[in-house]
Amino acid sequence: MPRFLTLADVAEQLQINSPAAYALVRSGELKAIQVGGRGQWRVEETMLEQYIQERYAEASRMIEEAKSKSAGRSA
Repeated sequence: MPRFLTLADVAEQLQINSPAAYALVRSGELKAIQVGGRGQWRVEETMLEQYIQERYAEASRMIEEAKSKSAGRSA
């Protein structure tokens, strides 16, 4: 796998459309760099993996919070 991915590659790996991948980069959620004369975006493979791991951690936190709220109501 190459070190840098295009936004199309990112979109394919995350199974989202290209505008959604661009939105992740523009919002700063997914770290990327601009290269070349036309300023095309590139995402380093390690940054994509970090983003994915952060989403897993966030999902786990949300699940735990929901469980805590549910347990608090039934007590």
